[in-house]
Amino acid sequence: MTRAADDRHALVDKLAATLQDRVLSGQLVSGSRLRQEALADEFGVSRTPIREALRKLQASGLVEVQPHRGALVRGPSAREIRDAYEVRAELEGLAADLAAQRIQQEQLDALHVVQGEFREALAHMKRRGGARRDLPDRDIEQWRRANDGFHQLIQAAAANDVLVATLANLHRSFPRDLSRIVLGESLTLLAENVHEHEAILDAIERRSAAEARELMVKHVRHAGALVTLRFEQRH
Repeated sequence: MTRAADDRHALVDKLAATLQDRVLSGQLVSGSRLRQEALADEFGVSRTPIREALRKLQASGLVEVQPHRGALVRGPSAREIRDAYEVRAELEGLAADLAAQRIQQEQLDALHVVQGEFREALAHMKRRGGARRDLPDRDIEQWRRANDGFHQLIQAAAANDVLVATLANLHRSFPRDLSRIVLGESLTLLAENVHEHEAILDAIERRSAAEARELMVKHVRHAGALVTLRFEQRH
């Protein structure tokens, strides 16, 4: 392969990764139209690498390229969401099981810290959001960071690289704003999440692997059921 071909492939990969990040972060929501000309102008490239990047995203299921209409950000179906959460529940349950057996003290300390941040995020939203149905974006983002940190620390403590990589790949397959379908509407559901995390952390700290697994599986399945239900109601 020539140097020019290598450079072209690297550019296409970079463009695809950038667009994928926008989709998964929620910057580009389901149904958004991706216009090749506008993207080419934004990135300062020709339409050819943009077209190839969109085809890569189509192969991964994030984008649907329609003849004569361009590309659209493709939202997952209710079944795809349900299936993904079923798999995620079992994988995260395994991570909690292994973490209860393998977690180091400094990792446990870090888990307590991030759980404290999770509680603070909820308290802040209660003060700011009160009984409002739609919580401020900044508060939801603070909650999301704390939630992600909790799950990532448990996965790291599991000390299984294959498991961590598999979960990371699963998360990359779905937009990160899916949980907002449910959690952005209700402080009660956010509070339930905090309490479920508390129970998981307690089981891990007591080195109760089977209990940690069971609680984590229930936690993820509960979230998945709520997200799927709201998704179906809105579509």
